[in-house]
Formats: sequence, structure tokens, C-alpha cells
Amino acid sequence: MSLFLYNTMTNRKEPLVPVEAGKVKIYVCGPTVYDHGHIGHARAMVVFDVLIRHLKAMGLEVVYVRNITDLDDKIINRARLQGLDYLQLAENFINSFHEDMEALGALRPDLEPRATEHIDQMIADIQALIEAGYAYPVDGDVYYEVGRFPSYGRLSGRNIDEMKAGARIEIDERKRNPLDFALWKKSKPGEPWWPSPWGQGRPGWHTECSVMSHRYLGAEFDIHGGGHDLVFPHHENEIAQAEALGRNFARCWVHNGFVRINHQKMSKSLNNFFTIKEVLARFHPEVLRLFLLSKHYRSPIDFSDEALSEAGRSLDRAYRALQEAEQLGLGPETSAPQAETDKIRSLFREAMNDDLNTAKALGHIFEAVRELYRLLDETKTDRRHLKEVSAWAKAVKDMGLVLGLLNLDPAEYFAARRSLALDQMELDREKIEELIKARAEARARKNFAEADRIRDELKARGVILEDLGGGETKWHIVS
Repeated sequence: MSLFLYNTMTNRKEPLVPVEAGKVKIYVCGPTVYDHGHIGHARAMVVFDVLIRHLKAMGLEVVYVRNITDLDDKIINRARLQGLDYLQLAENFINSFHEDMEALGALRPDLEPRATEHIDQMIADIQALIEAGYAYPVDGDVYYEVGRFPSYGRLSGRNIDEMKAGARIEIDERKRNPLDFALWKKSKPGEPWWPSPWGQGRPGWHTECSVMSHRYLGAEFDIHGGGHDLVFPHHENEIAQAEALGRNFARCWVHNGFVRINHQKMSKSLNNFFTIKEVLARFHPEVLRLFLLSKHYRSPIDFSDEALSEAGRSLDRAYRALQEAEQLGLGPETSAPQAETDKIRSLFREAMNDDLNTAKALGHIFEAVRELYRLLDETKTDRRHLKEVSAWAKAVKDMGLVLGLLNLDPAEYFAARRSLALDQMELDREKIEELIKARAEARARKNFAEADRIRDELKARGVILEDLGGGETKWHIVS
């Protein structure tokens, strides 16, 4: 079955037909690095990470380019406020972004070009647009003349007359049309600048991606991605620049939906956002990842502690099944026959091929987890089920790998979850161990009332005890 993706340009699902057979070239708009990334960034990066993983699982070669905007008004202003060079501030937040992506298990792109590394190519493209009659210089600035590009607005589905009255259009009397956008900006005192045919200045934001995608992926490539907020004006403007220079540009446009807080779009301008670091200080990275994949990528998703806690409980259940399977000591003699799980694997692929329906794909993973639990119960009385346990554990891990989930060592996963929970509950790990030891001593003295009191005290503080054979006691935190 082919992979079908919803193309924002055509407003329908279409089969992915690569420009070059067997090879998929993708450009994703990365962060503007003036602050720590928020969970809106996390959603976009996780969505496209899953797309990359799925394409590779299909046996396709992938060239994945994700840019970094390290030159922008927000970066310059923040650097000035902090008394830093703008490139140093950008570098600090690039490192922060990479830390977040590594924590979330996002694969590194093949190429990660920065805007400041491509100024010469941007100047060359701007000059070519002027010569072709699509752009005009004025007082050291250069503007793209939207009226010269008849199909402007087709990605966002807007018409020019409506957009002229839009609140997002910057008013500048020097423009021939209010919709005209800056390709080159004359530098202000104290701002970084580069020499150009129009004087000292720097490129506009919309210029960089059309230049860098062409530089690394060619005049036509397969997928251009980003958040839904980039459809207009950023991606609309990229198309206008690229196609005016005779480039076919992207075949398919993929955009993920917003993260919402109380049914309102999360954004820095509304001051209702959470940084990735803030969330990961309270929740395991895979819990956040599972939450972000629990809705279809084009749909909005509502962020809440309750939703993340629910994701944590689901992930715990899956990891506990894998841990139990692991503890059976499955070896070569119990190697997993994949035929046992062909149907569930096929259903998983169908969901993923249907416009990356991760919500449905997760349903199939947890269906496999339920079957794994059933077989684990059967194995307690009949070891002949070991091969089936092995097959279903492997299926869970194989499907999870495509989503970037369930491939950690279960013991390490639970240790990390427990550590985060303890930090949140301000519990002392040593104190818990002391109480468990005291309870064991009370039981040895047959002082069961004291043992029960200690168990209840720990339970009231969110610590659940599990008595194993041989006097061993495990403990975990209630999510």
C-alpha cells in the first residue's frame, strides 16, 4: 500500500510519488532560536520525526533538511536586552533546541542549514527576482511584488482582496501593494548587516527557506512541512519566490495542527505556552511523545496534566508487559515467528499509510499489548506459549520504533519515571527505602499492624508496594 498524505495545496489526500524513485526529499521549517522551544515546537518536530521513521521503515531513502533561523528581529532584540552578541544568543538556544530534540528521541536531520550561512545565495535570488520583474528596491529595502504573481494565495485558500484588509499585513506606504513582503531589509543602527547591491542590510525571513531548500534539495522536491501557522504568510511567500524563479518547488505540503491550552491556541504572544524543558521536568519524554501522537497530526490537541498522566499510565502498562516478557528469559530457542503477528503489523502499516494516522496506529500497538498480557498469563501455567510471547513482544517494539516509543530498557524507563515522580512529590528516596525496611522487619516480628500502617502511610503519599517472593518488595509511584 502506498503512503497517502494530506496535501495542503490541494486539500486532499494524495499518494506520495517521489520525484526520484526510492528517495524522498523533505524540507521542514525549524525553529527561530530566540528562546527555549515550547510544546508547539515539540509537536511539529515529533510529527515529522515519525514521518521520517515511517518512510525509512518502508525501505525508502530519506534526505531530511530542517533549517534554523538564527537571524531575526526577535533574536536581535533579545540579544540586545541580554547584552549578548546575536549569534551567541542564537547559539545558546540552538544548543537548547538540540537538547530538547535528543530528549524527545527525535532523529537528527541529514542537514541543518542556518540562515546566516546562506546570505550570498539569498542576495543572488533577490537580484534575480528584481531582474525578472517580481521585486523592487526602495530606500535600501527590497520588496516582492505580490500582484506580479497571479496564483498568490492558493496554498492558504485566500484571495488578494481579502488579504489586503487582513490585520497581519504590515502597512508601509512605500509598498506598491500592502501585501508586498520584504526580501531585504535596510539595517538599523546597531543591527547586524551584510553588503548588498541595495546597501547594508539583511534578508527577510521568508527568503531563507526558498533559498536553502533549493540549495540542498533542488528545484523540485517531495515534501515541505511545518506547523499550520506557517501556511500564511511564510509558506505562501516561499512559493511566490521559488516559482517566480522557475522552480517547481514542493510537490506536497504537510502541516500539523496547533497545541491548545483550554481550547485556545498555545502561543508566546498569548503567554499561555509551556516550554519543552518545563514539561520534561515533570513528565518522561516518551510520555510527552505519546501524548503528542495520540491525536491525528492535523487535528488540534489539548494540553493538560491529566492528558499527560493518562499517556503515562498507558505507557507504563506497555513497558510493564515488555518487562514481564523480558524477565521470562526468552532466548534463541524462543525466537519470535513474525507470522503470529502479521495481521496486527499490517493494520499498523495501514494506519500509518493513511496520512500518518498515529492515533489509530497506537490503538493497534495497545491491542498487541493486550494480547501480550493474555499470553503472559497463559505462560504462567504453560511454557509452550513462550514463542508467542516473544513474537508479540517483538511486534510491540517494532511498531513502537516507528513512533519513537517503547524501545528503552523497561527498568531504566521505570527508574526515570519514578525519579521524576519523586521530584514532583518532594519525596526522599532514602526515606522510602527506610520505611520499606522497617515494614519488612515488622513483618518478620509478625507485627502485621505496624507493617500495614507503614504500607498505608506510603500509599497515602503515592507510593505503591508490591511484595514479591523471597521477602523482596518493589515500589512504584502512582501516576
